Amino acid sequence: MATFVVAGVTGRVGSVVATELMSRGHRVCGIIRDPAKAAQWAAAGGEPVVGSLSDIDFLARVLHGAEGFFTLLPEDPFASDFHGMRRAMAESIARAIAIGGVPYVVVLSAVAACLAEGNGPAKDLHYLERLVREASPKWTIIRAAWFQENVGSIISAARQGVFPSFMASADQPFPTIATRDVGRIAASLLLSPPPASEVIDVVGPAYSPRDLAASLGIALGKTVSVVDVPAAAHVGALMQAGLPQSFAEDVAELYACLNAGRVRPQGDRLLTGSTTLDEVLPNVLGA
Repeated sequence: MATFVVAGVTGRVGSVVATELMSRGHRVCGIIRDPAKAAQWAAAGGEPVVGSLSDIDFLARVLHGAEGFFTLLPEDPFASDFHGMRRAMAESIARAIAIGGVPYVVVLSAVAACLAEGNGPAKDLHYLERLVREASPKWTIIRAAWFQENVGSIISAARQGVFPSFMASADQPFPTIATRDVGRIAASLLLSPPPASEVIDVVGPAYSPRDLAASLGIALGKTVSVVDVPAAAHVGALMQAGLPQSFAEDVAELYACLNAGRVRPQGDRLLTGSTTLDEVLPNVLGA
């Protein structure tokens, strides 16, 4: 029985990684920030370790003796220093990996992290990628496409019959991926590490904003129409949706980067998930 450490174990991807590993009889130490959630996860068969990815000593102790580590970079849109907080956490993760001596690390990143700058929140993932490459003897970086579960952020608008689109064209399909597929791929990598470090792009079915609106409409039982949001109005629309200005500017920067065609798979290989948006929507709407 191997021991694995999984960050974000109560989240959409981390929970799948942990469940897949435990179903095969392995010990999973799940890093949990909220002590209130620890008992709940322990009841599900996991071994909770309460602490922060920003705590080098804590994380190094947890990683010592583990076969593998799945990590990510949490984001808090309301943090006073969003990028500073995430970069400090990335540095802590990398330092703990080196001290803890874990032999293999799987990092959840994003396709947009292929760029160092001009890509909004993804620039911090690029930074994490670089630090992990330097700290870990073997690593796999998973650059995931747009999560299908992201449609959950516009459910309120969709219930009013509106799908706000920030893409350059409402009819241009772009790759998506279900978090369950990403979690399964990450678990399989931890169980059978590739012979060498690599970057893997993970994509699934492609949908246009109009496709997403149509699927939401069917699931909600009503007509949902696309409303194109011009680039000049992106920040204002995102702030109206509840995001603080600094994070809204970051997200707008990411959309500008995507719409300019600067983001594309650049990894060593590409894996494809098969889960469709229609399969994901019942859970999103029920959340």
